[in-house]
Amino acid sequence: MADVIVKASTDKNYTQEINAGPFNLLSDVSQDLGGEEKGPNPHQLMLSSLGACTSITVQMYAKRKGYKLDKVTIALKEEKTEDPENPSRSMPRIVREIELVGDLSAEEIEDLKRIADKCPIHKLMVGPKEIATTVSKA
Repeated sequence: MADVIVKASTDKNYTQEINAGPFNLLSDVSQDLGGEEKGPNPHQLMLSSLGACTSITVQMYAKRKGYKLDKVTIALKEEKTEDPENPSRSMPRIVREIELVGDLSAEEIEDLKRIADKCPIHKLMVGPKEIATTVSKA
């Protein structure tokens, strides 16, 4: 599993330094929220994870099946929709659009659509989960 460390210094507004194994990146929030827009915001990072995982899963499956898939593009956005259990409230909705390029039959496209929902990040987001939090003072 992935180990990630996120560090923030209050002198850098809301810029977050992220270390993910050998990779370093930044996350931030928009200027209207007090950030400096030095990197994608946390929602963009979450959508990026889902998009990357979906694309990789589709590519791996297509390769294993011998499908003639040349390119995958995933577009994602987060929007608000009415909560069906509580119409006076809204809930987040992720819209994922998958574009497949290649010599694919209708059956293969349907198969790849089905497998997209099996990517590990998709399963993590929709399945049961627990977040265990501890806090320490340095």
